[in-house]
Amino acid sequence: MGKKLSEMTLEELWMFFPISLTEYNDEWERQYEEMEVFLEKQLSSCHVVRISHMGSTAIKHIWAKPIVDILVEIASDENMDVFAKIIESNGFIKMSESDGRISFNSGYTENGFAEKVFHLHLRYEGDNDELYFRDYLNDNPDIAKEYQELKISLWHQYEHNRDAYTQAKTEFVRGYTAEAKRQYGKRYDQAIVCGK
Repeated sequence: MGKKLSEMTLEELWMFFPISLTEYNDEWERQYEEMEVFLEKQLSSCHVVRISHMGSTAIKHIWAKPIVDILVEIASDENMDVFAKIIESNGFIKMSESDGRISFNSGYTENGFAEKVFHLHLRYEGDNDELYFRDYLNDNPDIAKEYQELKISLWHQYEHNRDAYTQAKTEFVRGYTAEAKRQYGKRYDQAIVCGK
């Protein structure tokens, strides 16, 4: 038997779980909706401001890694560690942590990707630029296609280096996120409780 995932270096994990893009699949939205309901139930004792589907699987009709990204925004006065413990107790693995942000995944196994794979991003309310980017690309299919072409052009170059792949997309993402914020104003400043 090979190494456990917890024993692998980042480079070994990138080799074992390469970047792979696939055509848009309606199933991603269904997977998100199922997980949203599950998370609302598991986190019902806490103050969740918003749960959202983000990332490329939330952008209609473009190629994406078949990994559903979920953003969980919590109230600014909440203890993030309390949420993290609940999330981990429900099968998610903590992948990274920085000031006001914790990332988790589910669906990475010692046999490769599971049928359903999720990345969960736990943040404080308002740390949600990805929602503006998602909306802008859904409202502008021509820009969404440009983004798809950029991702496809980077795919094989950075297949085993997720950080470099993400970095190579940064200028495009920042530019259109800024445009979206100019256009949409304070769309996501108004807090709601547990919803899209």
